[in-house]
Amino acid sequence: MDEVKKLVTDIRNKKLAPIYLLMGEEAYYIDKISDFIQDTVLAEEEKGFNQMVLYGRDVTIEDIVGNAKRFPMMADKQVVIVKEAQDLSRTIDKLADYAKNPQPSTVLVICYKYKSVDKRKAVYKAIKKAGVVFESKKFYDNQVPDWIRRTLSTKGYKIAPKASQMLVEFLGTDLSKINNELEKLQIVLPQGTEISPLHIEENIGISKDYNNFELRKAIGSRDDVKAFKIVNYFGENPKDNPMVVTVSLLFNFFSQLLHLHGMSDKSPRSVASALRVNPYFVTEYLDAARNFPMRKVSGIIAVLREFDVKSKGVNANAIPQKDLLKEMLVRVLN
Repeated sequence: MDEVKKLVTDIRNKKLAPIYLLMGEEAYYIDKISDFIQDTVLAEEEKGFNQMVLYGRDVTIEDIVGNAKRFPMMADKQVVIVKEAQDLSRTIDKLADYAKNPQPSTVLVICYKYKSVDKRKAVYKAIKKAGVVFESKKFYDNQVPDWIRRTLSTKGYKIAPKASQMLVEFLGTDLSKINNELEKLQIVLPQGTEISPLHIEENIGISKDYNNFELRKAIGSRDDVKAFKIVNYFGENPKDNPMVVTVSLLFNFFSQLLHLHGMSDKSPRSVASALRVNPYFVTEYLDAARNFPMRKVSGIIAVLREFDVKSKGVNANAIPQKDLLKEMLVRVLN
């Protein structure tokens, strides 16, 4: 993200704001930026007296302001980091008065995770005017594979498109979780390695043959035998393959096929752009569209809506997940 790079560059070059509001649904960058400030703004010998980490659940806004108004000892700056500041959501407005006139020798960092401060409020406007506001937005599924590729590239690694898709389908869009798994791979694999689906299976435990990615591919190509093998595997391993996730991913896939059917320009580049998928997978979508005409896709989406409800226990309490998956697959393929 260009905004993150600029923010980090400014901090590294000592272009410091008196107050930072790091907020948003995606916690990864909030943690990374606050950790960078904690590690780099002060020299090691200055941190003992001039760096303080507070937690929202343990302090009040008055405590934060009191610490922020102190003067540094034998240093030009002091750093006050407030982690889990979302626990102060009911009283965060009280910080507005301090933000209107912040202590210039203090770097106050507010880490407000999983939500955002209301941009209409005085506290947001005051911090925006006096300091820096960074909003860390949740990534969409289609954005994460490229993030994985770029993150690994900076460390000297490559990753196969299928391998990155496996990570997204297994771990979701939580960048912190994904980054933790990537760091494990970097420990066991030498720099320059292209991370493959086999590496993912051997080191993270995600099956390269029995996963939602392969199920989607089997259904799209009408490979019924393979699709039923995967569904049987899911039924035998329900904790690692929750049905609600499978239904959601298939629903997204067929919704994309419906969009594809409505497109006049079905060139690979247009399809990749419109469906927001890696060009590597465009052929798979085009093949699936040929195998499933628009009317059939519309019917499948209705079936998946029905099984989404059932997968959550509505009108299906006594039916094992394995049986629900098989019934759903029969109706999708037939």
